[in-house]
Parts: sequence; structure tokens; C-alpha cells
Amino acid sequence: MSLPVIPEELALALTDAALDIAQSGGASVAHVRIATHDNRMVSVRDGNVENVGAESTTGFSVRVVANGAWGFAATHELTLDGASHAARRALAMARVSAAVSTDTVSLADEPHYGTASWTMPVLIDPMSVSDDEVVELLMSWNRKVSASSAVHHVDAHAAMGRDTTFFADLSGNRLSQRRFRTSAQLTGIHIGEGGFDDMRTCAPPAGRGFEYLQGHGWDWDSELTRLPDYLDEKVKAPTVTAGAWDLVIDPTNLWLTIHESIGHATELDRALGYEANYAGTSFATLDKLGTFKYGSPIMNVTGDRVTEHGLSTVAWDDEGVAAQQWNLITDGILTGYQVDRNIASHVGLDRSNGCAFADSALHVPIQRMPNVSLQPGKDDHSTQDLISGVDRGIYIVGDKSWSIDMQRFNFQFTGQRFFEIKNGEIVGQVKDVVYQSKTPDFWGSMVAIGGPSTYLLGGALNCGKGQPGQVAPVSHGCPSAVFRNVNVLNGRQEASA
Repeated sequence: MSLPVIPEELALALTDAALDIAQSGGASVAHVRIATHDNRMVSVRDGNVENVGAESTTGFSVRVVANGAWGFAATHELTLDGASHAARRALAMARVSAAVSTDTVSLADEPHYGTASWTMPVLIDPMSVSDDEVVELLMSWNRKVSASSAVHHVDAHAAMGRDTTFFADLSGNRLSQRRFRTSAQLTGIHIGEGGFDDMRTCAPPAGRGFEYLQGHGWDWDSELTRLPDYLDEKVKAPTVTAGAWDLVIDPTNLWLTIHESIGHATELDRALGYEANYAGTSFATLDKLGTFKYGSPIMNVTGDRVTEHGLSTVAWDDEGVAAQQWNLITDGILTGYQVDRNIASHVGLDRSNGCAFADSALHVPIQRMPNVSLQPGKDDHSTQDLISGVDRGIYIVGDKSWSIDMQRFNFQFTGQRFFEIKNGEIVGQVKDVVYQSKTPDFWGSMVAIGGPSTYLLGGALNCGKGQPGQVAPVSHGCPSAVFRNVNVLNGRQEASA
């Protein structure tokens, strides 16, 4: 196993004690998790260090099914007494829940994996790098960008994390794993007579180590070199004319549209109404499975827990389900959902696709989003190939603000950079672009997609869901894509209306 915070012998002793009590107390299912979550953030502004912070939490939890109901309890007390008390409290909660619940918990079957471990492959553990090294890296970025007369202020920050978890159950599984994540952003700000404009780097967070910030997986040097010129051009760019435009959307922007309009919409607990009180519902209800036209025939979307460098990539989820890949949308038709073991059983599926996750040992696992990705085309068309096929359009790069309704149906998104296209050529930037649509209309308007060479894994570290609220990192891969006649608003005019 790989449990650096507590010795392996202690981990197994706590696990055995809790599982013995759960089983003898009548639990038909019992899961034990020991989890350590390490996080750090470093930020600088205009050449000055603003924040250097780190936190680490370790906890022990027991989750049971007894009398057909869930029970859960957790503790920071990593002792035999603490583990035993947690198991008894979980059983007591299950008995209380069984007395009032109208649903019976039933978990879809999952194979037995025994004792196994997995570690996400990285070159440099991001938690092992000194604060001084991270600060100096951000300072060097700051100096590079602030040298331009177009840039008046610079914000830069880096965020890194490491999750080490151990899962055990009554079937004999003893599964340990460790994953990492690394992210950084720099924003250049211009202040002029007409107000201010900004421009941010587009590098996504990734399931990588500190080597990511050193150029393994993203060309930071080139982007930082170009960023002041992009900002200067944006300041001088004309405002967009509202109306119908063809859009060529870069993966650095499209990943977020996927997250909001597909990722959340295909969470089956949401579609069944379980999240209606807080995170909302979904228009993609279960009766639409296999028949609903989600988008154009070139649209193929998968869910997975296996993508290299994915923020949702693991070996097993928090219910002991092995990582896998499956179809969500096939040739434009809704063909799948994200499920955990209870939801899978509830709707008659043979198996979960591994979507249970908790952001802490003190939180109960809930159904959370995997890596959700739009697959590239078979022909390796470049982004430039896509642009060359557009007579009048806008090429959109980088994500920014967004808005979507609680059913994931009506939305609008903006971005970092917008390049006007005329007769297949980019002629310069415009600004204040906001694209607006309905989910099936938008994806139905997709007429071309880039090939594998345009594919990029985007994502976020802070996808929120649940009560109490939980935060999960998630990735979304996609190629560049072309959308016909999408409604574009002028964001500046809308804000002043």
C-alpha cells in the first residue's frame, strides 16, 4: 500500500476493527476509506508575493448499508477507539435512516480486486517542490509579461494537489491510490482612458506534477511571449456586431461548454431529480435515452476515469469500482449517463461506471463527474483547416465567464480572445463576444470537428455539487469545432442596457 501519513499496520488494524463491527452489527455492505488531501497555492501580483499557503487533512470514514439504508460516519481520530466509534455511529445512522426512508439501497455488483495499488505517473511530486522555487517561477513569468508597455498589472498563481486514499470493504478489497494535479494562470491587465482590459493564459489544470509548469505538456514560454501582444490588440480591437455568426471554437474554450451542457446534464442522479434542491436537474431525462438527438451526427462524447493526465482519472472510485470508459452520446444520440453503484442498481444497470467520489474522508461519496470528452474526427483536420472553411465567423480561444440554467438547457459563454474570420482568413481581434444558445440547438449546429492533432484536455479544479458542498477536479477533452449560425451578443452593450 501507499499511505505515507499513517503506517500500513495501523491502517489495516483500523480497517479490520471497523469492518468487523459493521458486519457483526448487521451491515450487508461496509466501506472504509482513509484519505489524505494535500493542497497548496502560491500567488504573486506585480512582482510581490501575495500568498503562500498549504493545507493537509487526513480522515477515516465508514459507510454501511444496514436494514436497506445508508449510514455514514467519519473521524479525524486515527485510533482503534476512533475507528470503532465511527463504525457504530454509521450503523446507528443506518437504523435511523431505515425508519424514515422510502427507498431501499441496493448496489450494483462489482468484481473483487483484492489488494492492489496505483499511483498517477508524474515526474515531480508537486508537493515536494519548495515554496521558493514556485515563487521564483511565477516571478519570472511576471517579469516576462510586465516588460510590455501594454501591461500595467500582472496576477499569477499556481495551485497543486495530491490525494492519497485507501479503500477497504467486506469483500476483501484493499485498494490504495495516489493522484496529483497542477495548475497555473497568469493574467495581464491594461488600464487606459476607456477602462481596462485583461488577457489570461489558457493552460488548463492537469493531472501532472510540477514538471507541467516547467514546460512538460504546455508551452508556457510561447504563450507568455505572445500574451502582451494579444492584450494590446484586444485593447484596440473593435467591438463585435451582435447577430448570427459561424464559430470556430478552440478546445481551450469548448471544454467549459462541454462541462456545463453535457457533463452536468448527463449526471443521472441530477436527471432523476436527486440534486434538484441544490445543483439543479437536467433536461436529458431517462426517457430520452437512446432516442434523443443531443447534437449533430458527428458528435461522439465519452465518459471515462482512465484518460492520461485526466483530473478525474483514478484506478478505482470511492465505492471500489474499477476505472473504465463508456459512451454518453453516440452519433449525436444520448446513449449513456454517469452513475454510481446505487443509481446503477436503481435504474436496472448491471454495473456502475465508477462515478462515486468524495473530496474528503469526512464527506460521503456522491455521484461525481468523470472525464467527459468530445471525440475528434477521424480525418486529422487542423484548426486552420476549419477556419479556412468559414466565410464569416469568429475563432474563440480561452474560457472566461458563463451562465446556464438549472436544467442545463439555455446558456451563454464568453472567452479570452476572439478573432474575426473573413473568407477563410483571420483578419484581427474583436471583443465583447458572448455566444448564446440552447444545448441541443448548439450541438446540432456543429458541422465540422478537428482531428486528433487539435485535441486538448481542458478542465477545472473546482466543480461543485452536493450538500454539504463538495469540490471535485474534472477534465474534458475536445478538438476544435465549427458551429453554424450561433447567436452572438455584444457583452458590453448587454451590460450597459
